[in-house]
Amino acid sequence: MLGDCKPSEVKAFTADYLEKVMEPCDWLALWSTHLFDVLVEVRDVDWGELKVRVALVLPLQCEARGCDLNEETMTCLLEATQHKVPLQELQAVYEPSGDFDQTALALEHLRFFYKHIWRQWDEEDEDDDFDYFVRCVEPRLRLYYDMLEDRVPAGLVAEYQSLVERCSQCFQQFSALRNGLSSDSDSELDNVSMVEGLKLYEQLEVLRRKLHIIENPLLRYVLAYKGNTRQQCVERRGPRDSGVKVVHVVAASCSAVQLQSLLSDRLLPLGSSEDTEIQFHRDPVSAVESCHEGDMVFILPGSYSVSSSIFLPDSVTIEGFGLPDEVVIEKKGKGDSFVESTGAQVRLSNIKFIQHDAIEGILCVRQGTITMENCVLQCETTGVIVRTSAHLTMNMCDLYGSKGAGVEIYPGSVCSLVGNGIHHCKDGILIKDFADELDVMPSITMENNVIHNNEGYGMILVKPNNGEQHRGEDNAAGLTQDKQETVPDAPPSSSASAEDPSSSSADVQPEAAESNDGGGAPASGRKWQFGRQLSRNKETSCSRAVQDLMDHQIFVSIKGNQFRRNGMGDFGTFFY
Repeated sequence: MLGDCKPSEVKAFTADYLEKVMEPCDWLALWSTHLFDVLVEVRDVDWGELKVRVALVLPLQCEARGCDLNEETMTCLLEATQHKVPLQELQAVYEPSGDFDQTALALEHLRFFYKHIWRQWDEEDEDDDFDYFVRCVEPRLRLYYDMLEDRVPAGLVAEYQSLVERCSQCFQQFSALRNGLSSDSDSELDNVSMVEGLKLYEQLEVLRRKLHIIENPLLRYVLAYKGNTRQQCVERRGPRDSGVKVVHVVAASCSAVQLQSLLSDRLLPLGSSEDTEIQFHRDPVSAVESCHEGDMVFILPGSYSVSSSIFLPDSVTIEGFGLPDEVVIEKKGKGDSFVESTGAQVRLSNIKFIQHDAIEGILCVRQGTITMENCVLQCETTGVIVRTSAHLTMNMCDLYGSKGAGVEIYPGSVCSLVGNGIHHCKDGILIKDFADELDVMPSITMENNVIHNNEGYGMILVKPNNGEQHRGEDNAAGLTQDKQETVPDAPPSSSASAEDPSSSSADVQPEAAESNDGGGAPASGRKWQFGRQLSRNKETSCSRAVQDLMDHQIFVSIKGNQFRRNGMGDFGTFFY
């Protein structure tokens, strides 16, 4: 349908495709709008304008929604439009002979394209010399099916739809303002409109940049979105009015020996006071949903299958009474996340979590503090996510299998990783350093971790594209990436490669490249015409291996860590 056309050629390519596959006349269609459905006969097609000339089928066959329609009113309506209606509003009527099947299919293709792929501003770019399908259609089509198959978080879907709507409104306002300006007028009114137009231009550029980040699968992975627009997390319950604290015991079944051990080791010391009671549950979700501030949950050995997410809005302690491989919680069914924590002080220990089909992570720490000790996290999609302002302490845990990063650390978060194994993920640890001036760098402690056998980098830093990657490319050919398997405790300068002993980091050629939005010039220096490219990619986003990240100021403490057999290198930087 589109081939290798440019944005300015989309309409012509579409018209050419439709002319080849559609019947030009003498077929019945349903003219469908939000107000009515009426049966019409197609008399002729204007391929260039993507409109058809139609006539009413008599007697009138019409279904109205919220209005009264008859033959006279429909005739007047058609006369007002010169009997022409948009092709997108037609649905071919089924014909048993099959003569109009290709026509019906072409109409569906056209309708889908203009509803889900085409944007009003696409053909406004001055930089028109690029393949429209590769740059615009393919990523939007992939995003559409990712959303359709629940592979994108619900909050991100809502944010994307909101951005498209806001961008459309902004573009319409900008176009109306631009069209109302006189090309040779220096009136005060036109000068005011010029200022307003520049403000709309800035808004439009920002919105388009955000849309591009979400549409590009690589940028969506490394940048995603900073906030969760959906308010799925349950509200904090706080302490009980009675002041009683409850110990929740989860067991599908248990032996007398297990019960006696639980009583002597855990329940009796906690339940000796009158303000503590014990409740029993058959699954972890019901126990957590019954928790208030300060409650404790003990999970006896067994395999527990849950179909819903686990939300932790209060300060609670959840402990597996046994080894992690003996206390297994397995998430089945699709959802945005497995475990979501917003409590001020949450503790998890001695539990194995098995994730299936969670979109946003096996554990998402949105706010508050969570401490994990001696846990196993078997991921299928993404790993642990530490959002802005959240705190994660992860000690002696084993995390593996993530198709994204094992641990994603957002700006402004605090993360302590001590004695963990992170392996067989796409990347081991991904640290996001956004360009927004309001962002605060994360604070990270890493000690005695083993990060190995990851497909990409052991640790990768995502940072804004400020051109520094281009400065290093000229020297890239003569430098080698760090292959050390153990990170020493010595200063970063001592870990430079033998080929370049004076350097503390090395650049290599980019492993991957994607188009991304480049920074624009100041508003005062921009042309008024909208014809220039609003938010196209002037810089190349890429990742590259570097020797070391240990001297980065985000690290409070980093020592004793081991990096082994990571596919693209131990340390990398992704520029966007």
